[in-house]
Amino acid sequence: MDKLELKALAKINLGLDVLGRRENGYHDVRMVMQTIYLYDDVILQKNKEPGIQLKTNLFYLPTDENNIAYKAAKMLIDEFDIRDGIDIRLNKFIPVSAGMAGGSTNAAAVLFGMNRMFELGLNEQQLKDRGVKLGADVPYCIMRGTVLAEGIGEVLTPLPPMPKCYVLIAKPGISVSTKTVYQKFDALDEIDHPNIDGLIDGLSHGDLKRTAESMGNVLEEVTIGDYPVIEEIKTVMKNEGALNAMMSGSGPTVFGIFEEKRTAKKACDAIREKKLAKQLYLTNVHNTRRR
Repeated sequence: MDKLELKALAKINLGLDVLGRRENGYHDVRMVMQTIYLYDDVILQKNKEPGIQLKTNLFYLPTDENNIAYKAAKMLIDEFDIRDGIDIRLNKFIPVSAGMAGGSTNAAAVLFGMNRMFELGLNEQQLKDRGVKLGADVPYCIMRGTVLAEGIGEVLTPLPPMPKCYVLIAKPGISVSTKTVYQKFDALDEIDHPNIDGLIDGLSHGDLKRTAESMGNVLEEVTIGDYPVIEEIKTVMKNEGALNAMMSGSGPTVFGIFEEKRTAKKACDAIREKKLAKQLYLTNVHNTRRR
């Protein structure tokens, strides 16, 4: 196998709670993660010349060891003494710095793809063990589906799949620093924790409305305080018929959950008309685990 093309799928957080901060700076979290059908194309090609060549369609992204996909490739090359080189092409469509694990899912695709391409023999857990060294979301991006993530995000428990629905993604023309958001969160005196158990109960009963109404993101208070446009987008989505709308991750992307495609399209048109978002995508949930 000299060439491999993979879909690196994005994620949203149906629920995100932060339980505390560790001495090493990482945070203990309790999150419900969901894969959606929005993806980057990751193309891997063997090269007889040793080394890593990374190219991307976005000029402002690093193509060296400052790119997490590059780090993933180097990790396996160093560990397994791979003599061939690897060319990596990232065709990116997932919004960047948006709380949707765009970088992490690229790294996960590289780990998964090189494991197959070079016949390294790593199972899913062994890939996740390596992935967490690159970033807290990478193990989930290897696993995919509807998952409860605990610890720093690496303790993963499969959940019943999210019921079928339409997901409207809206990213305003701003970028958010995850590190800054968590620093401001640590300074909060009072925290309104989301109902993660209610969310899991809704999923267990296949109840889309119960699931949607239980969604919550403890980081919204911080990010929305700095960027009110996030709340504006949420309000438009809800007014146009979303069962609920919420910020994903540390933001600034907002997603809305809709029962009907027609309603979701109407909300999309309303956001576009008000010029609240720079990137808009209408998609659905993706519950198939990686094979």
